[in-house]
Amino acid sequence: MLLAGCAGVSSGNQTQNSTGGGNPGNPGDPTTGQLAVTPATLSFGNVLVGSTSNLTGTLAASTADVTVSSAAWNGSGYSLSGITFPVTVSAGKSIQYTVTFDPQAAGSASGGVSFVSNAANSPSAQSFTGDGTQQASGHSVALSWTPSTSSVIGYNVYRGNQPGGPYSKINSSLQNGTNYTDSSVASGATYYYVATSVDSNQVESTYSNQAVAQIPNP
Repeated sequence: MLLAGCAGVSSGNQTQNSTGGGNPGNPGDPTTGQLAVTPATLSFGNVLVGSTSNLTGTLAASTADVTVSSAAWNGSGYSLSGITFPVTVSAGKSIQYTVTFDPQAAGSASGGVSFVSNAANSPSAQSFTGDGTQQASGHSVALSWTPSTSSVIGYNVYRGNQPGGPYSKINSSLQNGTNYTDSSVASGATYYYVATSVDSNQVESTYSNQAVAQIPNP
């Protein structure tokens, strides 16, 4: 499922969840310091829905002390902890924080965090990637669709958990044919599928008509 983006903003000791995140602005004039966020991407891999996974990020200051005033993050299922703002990172030193991935549904989920500081390179960003997975149900959904009448190089398949979407792409690469089997389905769930075609210019069509599949329970 395409997870509705939820975001968090942390400034001072306040934490707020919203739908769009936010950037409280760059506090004051930048220093000559630089703030490095490592690694550039936190990759959580596959995490079972109902479970959580924690990874550690690091903020490091160079040349001069850097004061980090806030962080804004986005992506469904992601949260930030282990750090309180404002915080000063001394020159040549580093501090760590924790990002938790708690997938709300099966499917790929991306996100990121942006740290606002008085560093010359503010805001400093890090991206998140992860996939929510379900326990194997023993069921699968066989999908097929009518070939495009235009010249295309392949097809994408999308799945949602409510009529009309939102949808999330479930194929890892373009499908050459007009058939796809979805084996990552949960018992008792109802899924809504659409397909798109992609031409040689990487232009993707609008969604096809929606197909519905009800998975037996168990």
